Amino acid sequence: MQPLADRFRPATLDDIVGQQHLLGAGKPLRKIIESGVVPNLIFYGPSGVGKTTLATYIANKTNKTLKKLNGTTASTADIKAVVAQLDTFAGMNGILLYLDEIQYFNKKQQQVLLEYIENGSITLIASTTENPYFYVYNAILSRSTVFEFKSVPPSEVERAVYRAAELLGEEQGIAITLEEGCAAKIASGCGGDVRKAMNTLELSAIATDEENGEKHIALETVEQLVQRSAMRYDKDGDEHYDIISAFQKSMRGSDPDAAVHYLGRLLEAGDLPSACRRLMVCACEDVGLAYPQLIPIVKSCVDIAQAVGLPEARIPLADAVILVCNAPKSNSAYMAINAAMQDIRRGNSGPVPRQLQNKHFDGEDNQNKGQHYLYPHDYPHHYVAQQYLPDALKDKQYYVSGDNKNEQAFRSYWEKIRKK
Repeated sequence: MQPLADRFRPATLDDIVGQQHLLGAGKPLRKIIESGVVPNLIFYGPSGVGKTTLATYIANKTNKTLKKLNGTTASTADIKAVVAQLDTFAGMNGILLYLDEIQYFNKKQQQVLLEYIENGSITLIASTTENPYFYVYNAILSRSTVFEFKSVPPSEVERAVYRAAELLGEEQGIAITLEEGCAAKIASGCGGDVRKAMNTLELSAIATDEENGEKHIALETVEQLVQRSAMRYDKDGDEHYDIISAFQKSMRGSDPDAAVHYLGRLLEAGDLPSACRRLMVCACEDVGLAYPQLIPIVKSCVDIAQAVGLPEARIPLADAVILVCNAPKSNSAYMAINAAMQDIRRGNSGPVPRQLQNKHFDGEDNQNKGQHYLYPHDYPHHYVAQQYLPDALKDKQYYVSGDNKNEQAFRSYWEKIRKK
């Protein structure tokens, strides 16, 4: 039997939960759909948020012949079989091809479609959970309009749960009711994925005994069946990079509450390596010279976390994350190395100055014999002025002191020494 989410597709646009930024009154996508003139569309977003639902709804409202393919299983032969129907009675009004998971189509498969998309014989509605600008052939992108779908808010999921319970009851010929808190629990546990919410509801109904022509789903049953689906996480997908990006930006922004939240999401997904790597990067990049003692402290916490493993690893990592958040910030070293490497990549460098070269012998043709290196430890305060950068960059300044206590103290010290 089909899953509940597939059996109860919305009959109107207003029945579709979430995506109000696309389907709300007056929004462009809604106007396009209501006009009946459907262009090539690409729906991008996480699974279970209505991409397939909306594509199916659009297909049912057109006079075109609907064909469905899935990028994970379809072959070039399947594409050609769809194209072959253009010359038949079935294709006289054109074909609307719904292509799910287009990111799994290789370039050759996408190119096969291109000619027919271009001349309007085939209208393409494709969906993908990955960023289409990385995975979809540019020529198809340029002939399509991309709409981004977002996770469905819990209040909208609750509405879908109550509607599905009613329809499920009608299908089974009994009343299906929910104990108070059930819909909210399902909504909060599905992580914005309506399909998972529907699956949880259906399993809860199956696990509930019928009494007097009614199934009253208990909160305890729901709590046992709610999947850990709030952890929408794919180590190879956009969500992975969104979470680790949010993790580092929260630490950089000195928000310990947000930082430990994203740390928790990484650890719940079992992604200890990403948590450790980003934490060490942030300590060096964003705290840096404002509190340089933090770097070995964070490294020690990471070492402990990797030694004890999960779940105990969460403790030293939380210590380190909160310390990073509360530490003063400076990206002066990060900016300095970036600027230096940018010059190097542009070819803006030059020979190492004579006095810094590893020279032990001067040939007869050298008119300026001797290295002329000044050994700083032979001078007061262990400092002597001499040129260290290549001639082409001798006046270049890469490092600019941060406005924190440590770097300002270093700056003040060296200004005094250099004046003397």
